[in-house]
Amino acid sequence: MATKKYTVTLPEELAEEIRSQVGPGGFSRYVTQAVERQRERERLHEAVAWWESEYGPATEEELAEAEAERREIDRAHAEREVRARQATNPPGAAA
Repeated sequence: MATKKYTVTLPEELAEEIRSQVGPGGFSRYVTQAVERQRERERLHEAVAWWESEYGPATEEELAEAEAERREIDRAHAEREVRARQATNPPGAAA
């Protein structure tokens, strides 16, 4: 993706905190990822608003089911990550 330099104004404390966390050269990447996440959230909010206008708000039962499914997906991803780490670093292998 092509890039272009822009000037933005941020609170100094926030900018310095980010810079200290991401190190040299990571600031633009961090800000880009933050903007991308915000855009994703906005699109999700638009999708939810459309869905609710078509079908009404989700019920408490539907929300509970979705949360249970999210927890199960998180658990499955965590297990997959553990297996992947074990496959690349088996116990007893030289470090």
